[in-house]
Amino acid sequence: MNTPHAARSQGRTTLALATLFLGTFVLGSAELLPVGVINVIAADLRVSIPAAGALVTAYAIGVAVGGPLLTALTIKMNKRTVLAGALLLCAAGNLAPVLVADHALFVAARAFTGALGGLFVAVAFVVGTSIVPPERMGRAISAVFGGFAVSGALGVPLGTLIGQELGWRGSFVAVVALAVVALVATLALVPPVAGAGGGARDQARYAFAPRVLALLALQALGFASLYAALTYIVPFLQNVTGVSGALISAFLLAYGAASAAGSIAGGRFADDNAARTLTVGTVAVALSLLALYLAGAVAFLVVLALLAWGLFAMGMVPSLQYRVVSLAGPGGALASSLPASAANVGIAAGSAAGGAAIGGSTASAPVLTGLVIAVVAIPVAWATGFLKPPVTGDDPEPDPAADTAADTAADTAAGRRS
Repeated sequence: MNTPHAARSQGRTTLALATLFLGTFVLGSAELLPVGVINVIAADLRVSIPAAGALVTAYAIGVAVGGPLLTALTIKMNKRTVLAGALLLCAAGNLAPVLVADHALFVAARAFTGALGGLFVAVAFVVGTSIVPPERMGRAISAVFGGFAVSGALGVPLGTLIGQELGWRGSFVAVVALAVVALVATLALVPPVAGAGGGARDQARYAFAPRVLALLALQALGFASLYAALTYIVPFLQNVTGVSGALISAFLLAYGAASAAGSIAGGRFADDNAARTLTVGTVAVALSLLALYLAGAVAFLVVLALLAWGLFAMGMVPSLQYRVVSLAGPGGALASSLPASAANVGIAAGSAAGGAAIGGSTASAPVLTGLVIAVVAIPVAWATGFLKPPVTGDDPEPDPAADTAADTAADTAAGRRS
């Protein structure tokens, strides 16, 4: 029977996770916002479309490189302080190009905010998993990552609409306002969590172990498969499926909704068996892409394939984060920043592969490219299922299916008590 104290504690945990969800929603919206208003930005700043596209690239580089560096530098700091500082500086970084119309400054600000975004995500995962019991770590990860998934399905379209009505500066001001709301909520609702006991060098010994790098390679393959096809899905829908105009938006909305649902529901499967979830999910993604490729001319079947694709592709993400942190053991605080870097590497490689495929063939070639990468990822996912977290001290040999990340949980629990 739940006591009033337990109910209050559960309520505070829910509010804290909701705050972390809001933070990642804001950052996810900010990351993809230029995509929806890139033409407006290019015209206003009098630069080419490719030059305006550098705003997206700069942010991705910031996440991939700056995120882990900032995480290492702040590894011993109180995590709530780091979250609040990242949000405050992100708000400033998104406001700067609004006040000063300079393309070079804009690109620099995007790299700066990307690094801060990578830092926020890494620390949010640490905080989220530290305030729940070990058996609910996967669901906490889903709550944090869910903000990104919902930002793609909801935040970006709304930001694009604001940008079309009020100009691109209006959409960035909206992001700044939401960042301030998230900052206030973080200070009010997220509990203080002490920094990691070991320094960055001690963390790195575990965070960059071969078993962790294997999971990061799987994550890069997964996102390469996803973005090889997704980056060029509109030409596929136009030329293969034969839809256009508002119908394309409806198809993309279906994919976005499935992605959001998968990322949120995936936490439960991560808690049950993260390693098995990755193997099953990788196979399901390959089958979804195969169905999309073979049935691309049948609109109804394409919708079903997109729903399955989004559901399974994003449903694996909580298990990937879970496994990386678990396999890093005492290095989990630093390792939590690495999946975002691996994902961005995969996004860049996948987009390039899809572009090369569509440039030399038909509109369905990127989907086939994504399918090939997904098939390559299947044995990798299966093999990583045998990897085990490190044994430290007198701990017994852990079960790979359990993935409890006991060392990380113990460290963060100690942080809560301090």
